[in-house]
Formats: sequence, structure tokens, C-alpha cells
Amino acid sequence: VRFLPRCGNGTVGGQPPLKHYGITSSISLALPGETDHLLTQRLVEAMKLFGVFEDEEELNHRLEVLGKLNLFVKEWIKEISKTKNLPLSASVSGKIFTFGSFRLGVHTKGADIDALCVAPRHVERADFFLFFFEKLKKHEEIKELRAVEDAFVPVIKFKFYGIEIDLLFARLALHTIPDHLDLRGDFLLRNLDIRCIRSLNGCRVTDEILHLVPNKENFRLTLRAIKLWAKRRGIYSNVLGFLGGVSWAMLVARTCQLYPNAIAATLVYKFFLIFSKWEWPNPVLLKQPEESHLNLPVWDPRVNPADRYHLMPIITPAYPQQNSTYNVSTSTRAIVTEEFKYGLSVTEDILLGKADWSRLFEPPNFFQKYKYVERTDHTDTPVSKIGLVESKIRVLVASLERNEYITLAHVNPQSFPGSKDDRSDFVSMWFIGIIFKKVENAESMNIDLTGDIQAFTDTVYRQASNVNMLKDGMKIDAMHVKKRQLHQYLPPEVVQKKKKSIAEVSRGCGTGGPKRSSLDGSRLDSSQDTDCGTPFTSPTSASRPAATTSLRTAPWAHQAGRRPIQRLSGDHLSRLHNAAEVTASGSASKRPHSPLLGDSSRKLKDTLLSVDDCAFRETSLSPSEGQEQGVRAGGLSGTKAMPILTICTSRTQRLSSKELPDPLSPIPTRTLRVVKNAIKITLNR
Repeated sequence: VRFLPRCGNGTVGGQPPLKHYGITSSISLALPGETDHLLTQRLVEAMKLFGVFEDEEELNHRLEVLGKLNLFVKEWIKEISKTKNLPLSASVSGKIFTFGSFRLGVHTKGADIDALCVAPRHVERADFFLFFFEKLKKHEEIKELRAVEDAFVPVIKFKFYGIEIDLLFARLALHTIPDHLDLRGDFLLRNLDIRCIRSLNGCRVTDEILHLVPNKENFRLTLRAIKLWAKRRGIYSNVLGFLGGVSWAMLVARTCQLYPNAIAATLVYKFFLIFSKWEWPNPVLLKQPEESHLNLPVWDPRVNPADRYHLMPIITPAYPQQNSTYNVSTSTRAIVTEEFKYGLSVTEDILLGKADWSRLFEPPNFFQKYKYVERTDHTDTPVSKIGLVESKIRVLVASLERNEYITLAHVNPQSFPGSKDDRSDFVSMWFIGIIFKKVENAESMNIDLTGDIQAFTDTVYRQASNVNMLKDGMKIDAMHVKKRQLHQYLPPEVVQKKKKSIAEVSRGCGTGGPKRSSLDGSRLDSSQDTDCGTPFTSPTSASRPAATTSLRTAPWAHQAGRRPIQRLSGDHLSRLHNAAEVTASGSASKRPHSPLLGDSSRKLKDTLLSVDDCAFRETSLSPSEGQEQGVRAGGLSGTKAMPILTICTSRTQRLSSKELPDPLSPIPTRTLRVVKNAIKITLNR
């Protein structure tokens, strides 16, 4: 982070300095030309095909619903004030603030609204989750009401007149909440509970972003395009280690600062130009970090050693400044960086008239990139568990990255329902593509992934038990499958090599340039954004033909509509990993998994590893039940099973939050036995 000096009188050569946004001056102040306006108009037309714009009637309905919710909150706060024997006053009130995509003005059709209930100091958090929750229950237009009080950021979720709303709560040290209150003031954070500070952070960051861009309309249209592109390319998911909504917003805002007079078409091109060449891990900042005396933890690599190992830091502009991308790993950074370069190539063709905007939004086919598939299944019960397994998949990716024989682990952000052979209605599948290191002078190599998969399943089961989600019948299976077997688990249109995109079908347009596979255009989903995770680094290596690991999961992991990602070539991966490598003293070391060099009875292409990994059982297991049931793979059938692990129950005291770092999660209060089976892959030259 560079702190820029200021001139004494703020002038240069006796002339007042030109206003600039951000930490540096602008790159260009050029005004848009006729071609720029034409390209922007075509961009808007291309985006309309994907339903990213909400019509006036829908927008008015949202505003009407928010108005009713605001009145509902004011009424409740007056009731609470009366029960606490406070003098009745018309000025005693609260207010609803919005944040996220709706506040930024880039929400899509059917999207939920992130909102914050701000209350005066005499209204406590317990009042919100008890009395306000009960008041919501009695309202006939409130549907699907549930509270998540012990989350990292506590929230009440519900539908109000058909609109999904996530409502947070913050209590300020004020007698009343004026309608004109600006939440950007740091003084509001004094003497606040940490949960209130976290709840306020979304509004403060969103408002600061809007305050720091030169032209809000150009920013919004550009952000809509970039978010659509990121979702279509499968790199929109903070929880899986890619970038979430606030991160994309800050990258677009920085582009707008550097080209303050440019309009959307130019800004999209400049976005790819800037970040395809960005020298990570240099941070992206929208403003100079400001000092405050509130003693809250902020992102500062000069003070916090852990911050020095963040791979792709994008720093929020509101105090306390945080890195919005600390979930990013070596693999996800390589994938995102490669997508920036692909986006630059496409937009260059668009500006030259060689392509149109539909090509930018073509999704690639994940399953054509990887030769083999590792599949993990989660069997579960209903919707309230959605997201638990998804939030832990990055733990598995990080573990795979630390394996010294793995160059890159790529999780497909789209989950899939269970196959028709599955008896349970609540099954989801996740797939992870793996690129292996090439070992010289070796005919074959056996790689053991048992420990990586087992650590992941242990984490999921432990967390599920801690938050009372663990039920009989829930399990996680892991399986290594070949590409030609994918049709057993996936629809034909997902596995096929090439298919026209929505834009091509709708517009009948065909463009030149490199061939890209694309899926059908289902609706776009909204990815979860969480704020926890530790990135890991891995050394670079020559790459084997890629394999794919699949995780079959239950609904707690299921989120539909995610899009897969384009193939990364070996040359690109080698270059990206070399750029991403950190110093030996600071990098996480790769774990040896004792590959066995030698001949295998069959080629890898004939290998199928099917594992029922970590089925929890309430009753004791006999020694025979604890043994491996056999790995159906030529040359690997004699593999030994790992011993059964009994989880210790000595630590029974619950901690305050259910969203704890994995190593610190309380151990389940009941004894759970985990069957550990081997997952091994044979690579042949």
C-alpha cells in the first residue's frame, strides 16, 4: 500500500489540480465517440437476452414493498419503546437501509433484497430476533420466515409480498434514527457490538463505492455486464474461492476511476485490459486507507503477517477495511486471471468488428476440459441446509492444492441433482477438475487422495453436527469416474462437446475467433458471499492431462444454475502459477502423498474409483464393517482401508457462533464413527 504525499497548497504550476477519483490520477479523460455509443447500445441489447434488466413495474413493486417494510419497522420500534416505558415521541424511530446489488442498482429479475434494520440504542438485538420475529409471523404477507441468529452476520430471511428479503439488524448509540442518516460516518461505530459493525459493513461499503465512482449510470451498466460475464464463465462465487458481488463491484469501480468519462462499452474493454495485466498480489484500492482510533482489525500487511499471503487482495473502501477476496486460492486466481485474458481477447475483437457481445457471454463446458472425474455426493434433507457443504468445498480445494502432485484443482461452481438411480430426492453432485504434475521417467504413478477427501468430509460432518443439521441418512460419497461415464450422472446437453449459446440461438449470430463450447442458457443464480477462508499456495509444475473430481452432495450443498469454466492450457497454467508463486519461506508446503511408481494392470482411462466415503452410523461397527468394501479399479483392488476414526467428545462447551473457523469448531456432543475408504488414482504416460 502506497501513501501518496500531498502538496502544501494542492496546486500544480499555480493552476488548481484536476479532480481525480481513487488513489491515482486518471489514465484517460477522453470523451466517448459515436462508435462508443453504438457499441454500448449493442451491449445493452445483448444483455437483455439474459433477463438482467427489471422492468418499471417490477421495480415499482420492490420500492412499494420496501416502503411497507420501513413503516412496519417504525411501528414495531414505537411498540418496543412503549413496553420499555420510554416517553412517547414521534421522533423515536428506526429505518430500513438497503445494500448489495439492489442498492448499487444492478439487481436482476427475481433477485432478493439485502436490507438492514437500524434501530436506536434502547432496542436490543434480542428484541429484534424475538419480538420483531413474532410480529413478522403474524403478518399475512410474510412467507418462508426463518431466523439465523447464530450466523457470522445474523439475519432474518422471509418473503414479503413475493419479494425475498434478507434483513440484518444494527443498533446505533443514538436516541432516534433520522431519515437522512448517512451510515458512512465512522463515528457511528463507536461502542458498537461487533455483530452490529458487521451488519453495518454492507451498507457502508456499498454507499462508499457509489460515492467514489465518477458516473453512477456508466458504473452500473458496466457492472451489470461484468457480473453477467462472470456468472456465465463460472467465476462468480466468493464462497467457492472465486470473486463475489462486492469484489466485482470494486474492480469495476476502479476501472471507472481510471477512465472517468468513458461509457460502458469502453469500460468493459478497459476492465479486461487493466486486470488481465494486474500484478497480483498488489492490492486494488478505491481510496487511501484512512486512520481511525476505534481499534478495529483492518487489512494491513505491514501489521498483520497473515495479510501478506493474500493472493488477490481487493480492499473494501469503508472502515474497517477488509480484503473481500481472502477465499481466493492459487487455483482460483489462475482461473480468474485466465478468464480476464480471454475477456480481453474477445472485447478486442468486438471493438474491431470481428465479433459481437454475445460471444463474451458464452459459457464454456467444464466437462470437456478434464479427462477424468472425481465425484462426491451429499445425501440430505430439505432446503435450510443448502450452502453448508458448498461453503466447505474450498477447504477440499485448498487441501488438494497442497498435494505436491497436483498443479491445479478447479471446482465447477454448478452443482447437479442426483442421478435417476439415486433413491433419495435430496442429492446433489459437485465436480472438481484436477491437473496433475508430470513426473519424469515414470511409466505410471499412484496418487492417494484419501486424506484430502476424508479431511473434507470430517469438516462437513462436524459442522453439520455443531449446527444441528446432522440427521440420519445424511452422507457424503466420493468417486473417481471417467469422461465416458459422465452420461450416467449428467444430462446429455451438459456433457456434449459443443452447443450454441442462447445469444447465438436468439440472434442467429456466428462469430470468428477461437471455438468455445457453451451450455444452454438457464437462468442465472445468485451466489452466496461469505467472509471466511484461508488461501493456500502451491508450486508450479508441468501438467498431466487433467482429471475431474466430482462431489455428489445433498441440498445443503445444492445451488442450481451455476456455470462451468473454460479450459486452461498447460502453458497458461505454468505461466500463471509462476506468477502466483510466493516466497519459499512464506508459502504453504506441499504434502507428499507417497506416489508409487511402477506398472499398473490397466490404463487410467479404464479406471473407476467408487467410494462410499464417510457414512455416519449411530451404532458400533464391527471390524468387518469397518473394512473397505473394495475399490473397483484394475490394479487397485487390494488397497488397504484406513482405520475407523472415533471423534472425541471431550470438548462439549458450545462457543458463541456457529460460523467458526473449521479447526476451532466445537466437537459434536455425540460419538460419530467415520468409515474411511481409499481414493487412489493411477496416472500412466
